[in-house]
Amino acid sequence: MEVCPYRCGQETRVIPRLLQLRFHWLKSEKESLRLEEAGITKAVLDSAIAAFTLEIIVKHGEPAPRLCNKDPLTIKMGTYVVDLFPNAKFIFMVRDGRATVHSIITRKVTITGFDLTSYRQCLKKWNSAVEAMNNQCKELGPKRCLKVPYEQLVLHPRKWMENVLNFLDIPWNESVLHHHDFINNGVSLSKVERSSDQVIKPVNLEALSKWVGSIPDDVVKDMADIAPMLSVLGYDPYANPPNYGKPDDVVAINTKNIQKHKGDWEKKAKEMFNNRWEEGGGGDTALDKEPSDSPNNTT
Repeated sequence: MEVCPYRCGQETRVIPRLLQLRFHWLKSEKESLRLEEAGITKAVLDSAIAAFTLEIIVKHGEPAPRLCNKDPLTIKMGTYVVDLFPNAKFIFMVRDGRATVHSIITRKVTITGFDLTSYRQCLKKWNSAVEAMNNQCKELGPKRCLKVPYEQLVLHPRKWMENVLNFLDIPWNESVLHHHDFINNGVSLSKVERSSDQVIKPVNLEALSKWVGSIPDDVVKDMADIAPMLSVLGYDPYANPPNYGKPDDVVAINTKNIQKHKGDWEKKAKEMFNNRWEEGGGGDTALDKEPSDSPNNTT
């Protein structure tokens, strides 16, 4: 999206935390009363949160005709966000939870509440978080929330980017299919976001099935019960390896070229990010909270 009129920038981390904090303030009857007594009504709080959120989005990157926020957890409070920003739209990127959890564990991405030694526990946590996000997307409706399957975006990038741009009312721009050509030339990447090393490459199939063969047999056997959201989102919990579909020719060619020059790509990633990925960090605390069916319901 950075090569369109949009500017997303890196994940802010603070916006979903503020939204979650507001939810817990108002969920507590005692805290709500204290706020009311102090003159901090719901209207005052909403106005302050909207101003803070907008300030972060506007000023944490370069000016652009349209702005977006790519914190994944923002959608957990999606129905509240559209109260603050009535013209807001959401793109809900869904991915096979087995691949997501494998990436979290192997890349040592610290998320509060996730036990990186347990696929079973992480999959349960993923299931809970994604269930809340999916419920929010459904409540927002198709005019405000577009669900995009990650695997299909990788397999058929032109088709799905056309869908995304149409949803956002943005004219087609061929450059969205060549994001890698704009790295550090209009598109900046975080040196501490673990997925940045993948973004520097053309769209390819490398990450789709890396998880196959890594998940313990007992977890594979119980997969449908551990992560029922897999089936809800259209994935076969028993498929190992899965059949996501046949890629477009250009994606298949990209994949072969990347595999052929694997060493060069690894060297480029090391030079670009200088081994600065975090081993620790605060994690995303919002993932560790029980999901709310409606974040606007504070009773």
